[in-house]
Amino acid sequence: MSELLQTITGFDLWHLSLPVVSARDHGIGRVEGSCEVVVLRLTAESGTQGWGEASPWSVFTGTPEASFAALDRYLRPLVTGRRVGDRTAIMADADRAVAHCTEAKAALETALLDLAGRISSLPVWALLGGKCRDAIPLSCSIANPDFAADVALLERLRADKVGLIKVKTGFRDHAFDIMRLERIAQDFPEFRVRVDYNQGLGIEQAISQVRDVAEFEPDFIEQPVRHYHFDMMARLRDLISVPLLADESVFGPEDMIRAAREGICDGVSVKIMKSGGLSRAQTVARIAAANGLTAYGGDMFEAGLAHLAGTHMIASTPEITLGCEFYQAKYFLKEDILQSPFEIHNGQVIVPDGPGLGPVPDVDRINHYSQHRAAA
Repeated sequence: MSELLQTITGFDLWHLSLPVVSARDHGIGRVEGSCEVVVLRLTAESGTQGWGEASPWSVFTGTPEASFAALDRYLRPLVTGRRVGDRTAIMADADRAVAHCTEAKAALETALLDLAGRISSLPVWALLGGKCRDAIPLSCSIANPDFAADVALLERLRADKVGLIKVKTGFRDHAFDIMRLERIAQDFPEFRVRVDYNQGLGIEQAISQVRDVAEFEPDFIEQPVRHYHFDMMARLRDLISVPLLADESVFGPEDMIRAAREGICDGVSVKIMKSGGLSRAQTVARIAAANGLTAYGGDMFEAGLAHLAGTHMIASTPEITLGCEFYQAKYFLKEDILQSPFEIHNGQVIVPDGPGLGPVPDVDRINHYSQHRAAA
């Protein structure tokens, strides 16, 4: 472990635009054509490299331009020349150096953990406290405005033995949501269904529409209204028997404390991108569990690199019990950036046991999809 005393000498950034296979609608916006991520590579004086990914969405957490600038201008000076083992101090400095920019901080902590793991020959999950599971149930979101295309996806998921789906609602009319839920219940009864509005409902329509959807008895209904409508979230929770999950209402531990105190949810979607890193995401899940709430492994529009970070985080966080949604690398991107496929088997995400994050990015693909680069 003395190798962790070596310094970080390289800090390279890429802003990527990754083509996707279809449009996806959510309550707060659409992704179509491509999704954008920022990739960070740290290099230690020995030449060992660690990788991280920032996966922002402009209507949710922020922009790729903001993540790139935060890393390049404000966080780079806090990292180069520091010791690999100084992760806790570096992340504390990063939190003070720039407000928000949680995706940039998630990329930084991921790269620091990956670098430390590769140097010490330990998987990231070991650096986060140890592994509590070898595989994580995968949920795939149904969010295509063309439902016929999603029916084809459902058939593919069934063949791949994926057992969980999340139906994105609130981006069209209520009749469209009910039609899809009815069709899935009739033609794909083997799937366990979750529902996610992504803040798509106004407060004037939320009660009646959420009650209708609750009649389908999904595993949970996620974030029906805007993130600041805490009172309405609490009211909805009292009105339905289906668990209500918070997503956009809870970014980091500070939000989780308030959400638990005000009783707005039965559980929370935990994402390293909105929490600001793997360690803070673990803290969110632990605060939830301490208050009798469940936790789910969510994500943004990510490539496989960010999926790996989330997988290691969930593998070392027993409080996250509702599976994960790391499906984009396999089912949404036209091509991932990892050298080897992000591993999913029989509807389960497989937790890597190799050093660091395990699989590594393909630099040629990163350069191919790069829109902008900044090197040390």
